[in-house]
Amino acid sequence: MAAAPPLEGMRVLDLSRVLAGPFCTQLLADLGADVVKVERPGAGDETRAWGPPFRGGESVYFMSANRGKRSVAIDLADPRGRDLVLLLARTADVAIENFREGAAERLGIGREALDAARPGIVYCSIEGYGSGREPAGRPGYDFVIQAESGLMAITGPVDGEPSKAGVALVDVIAGLHAAAGILAAHARQARTGEGEHVRVSLLDAGLAALVNVGAAALVTGREPARHGNAHPSIAPYQTLRAADAELALAAPNDPMFRRVCEAIGRPELADDPRFAGNAERVAHREALIEALEAELARRPAQEWIDELLARGVPAGKVRGVREAFDAAAASGRAASTTVRHPTAGEVELPAGAIRLADTEPPAPAAPPL
Repeated sequence: MAAAPPLEGMRVLDLSRVLAGPFCTQLLADLGADVVKVERPGAGDETRAWGPPFRGGESVYFMSANRGKRSVAIDLADPRGRDLVLLLARTADVAIENFREGAAERLGIGREALDAARPGIVYCSIEGYGSGREPAGRPGYDFVIQAESGLMAITGPVDGEPSKAGVALVDVIAGLHAAAGILAAHARQARTGEGEHVRVSLLDAGLAALVNVGAAALVTGREPARHGNAHPSIAPYQTLRAADAELALAAPNDPMFRRVCEAIGRPELADDPRFAGNAERVAHREALIEALEAELARRPAQEWIDELLARGVPAGKVRGVREAFDAAAASGRAASTTVRHPTAGEVELPAGAIRLADTEPPAPAAPPL
């Protein structure tokens, strides 16, 4: 018999909007938390107006980050609205907000006010640039943070312009950090009864997401270059052109590179001094890619993918988004979930990525009106 959802019994007061906060609380809802979303009367969350596309008068953008929640409209600028939020806080384990710095306190719903209403509450603030940085209260949106965090500088064609990621990646990463921080604080709350103020900034999330590239910049003192679809420290680890299309190939070690060479009928390349080790392959990347693509041009991409996979080499097709969801479903397990919306009808949305083998997930509820 499957266990109950792991966060069953947790109540979350969601004062956030747009994407980072709502993505965090949708993840908590997927794991069983009861999420009550507070929205502005009349307009609601800003993303309710972001489109196209719309379905049944509802923004698909909004629906993508607000599955499984309940919603209530409260005017936070009205003292009666503040009192309603404090009333909701009394039964909440967690509260989350992403107002500009100081705004929650001015509205009377900051950490101290909610902790007085519900001692020991876990209070999470998602910020733009992080408290303590100047200028104070600077607004932060994903696109600007992608530019200011360095993420944009390392993304895009080698000789092209810096590019943002195709989704609001910093918002998503910040939401994941916030969820991890909330769950850590909630574990202590359950153990000791003590609360916590979890703070996650978009800038910190963006910088943390630079991982190896960020570490290389800090260690060497040099600005990393853009490499397009190639990896700065591994070769071959990029898209390569076959006869009819590009394929993605990852060979992060010497034995795997040797299997690539055997697959394309050029085993001697693995013994070429220019390609003998990863550092040598990175140093001679241009010659390496030229040699590989000369062979790949003889056959269609899918044939090469089949050949490489048969030898245990990670390789795949460069797919479109709709095609990627279809392929995931065709391979044996869908990566989407369908909800029944009161005005939009049946809506297919991306599913969460966490799978718990012994736990029955709650049935996905539609995003709230």
